[in-house]
Amino acid sequence: MSDPVIPPARQRRRLWLVALPLVVFLALAALFFSRLETGGDPSRIPSALVGKKAPVVSLPPLEGLKGPDGAPLPGIDLAALGGKPALVNVWASWCGPCREEHPILMQLGKDPRFSLLGINYKDAPDNARRFLGQFGLPYKAVGVDPKGRAAIEWGVYGVPETFVVSKDGTIVHKFVGPLTPEAVSNTLLPLMARLSGG
Repeated sequence: MSDPVIPPARQRRRLWLVALPLVVFLALAALFFSRLETGGDPSRIPSALVGKKAPVVSLPPLEGLKGPDGAPLPGIDLAALGGKPALVNVWASWCGPCREEHPILMQLGKDPRFSLLGINYKDAPDNARRFLGQFGLPYKAVGVDPKGRAAIEWGVYGVPETFVVSKDGTIVHKFVGPLTPEAVSNTLLPLMARLSGG
């Protein structure tokens, strides 16, 4: 008794069903490798606020936090920038990547061309003060955002995120994730030099 003959159209359909997962896998692999080759950075999420005025938020200070001179550190009021550009860093003590970027923030906090401001996001005040006591205080002001409402207005996806704000209060750039030495030297410092006029 001979085997039944499978019509050619049916053979092609079976072959296609077997080959489909391989084709999908190869397409995804090609996309992945092309993103690696072109330097696609998943942390560069576009922000709808870039080019627009920063949200007008006034955040209370982190209670009990004192500056280097022993005076209480103020909260955040963007209206009081004093004619300087600002770097607004959204951080939390429970955020691992915030610890990674903190040494970079300590260096940036010494730059007189701009003000480094911190928004403490959904954090316990004791933990936030302990974090800054352990790793250092780079900020000129720290505002607390215990419920995350200000972060929503800023379009924050997660912490850490850092916004570059011009003298007139316009958001000109957004960094998603921890700042890296490369991002600081290649993007942030040239941008701040341009915004501060030197």
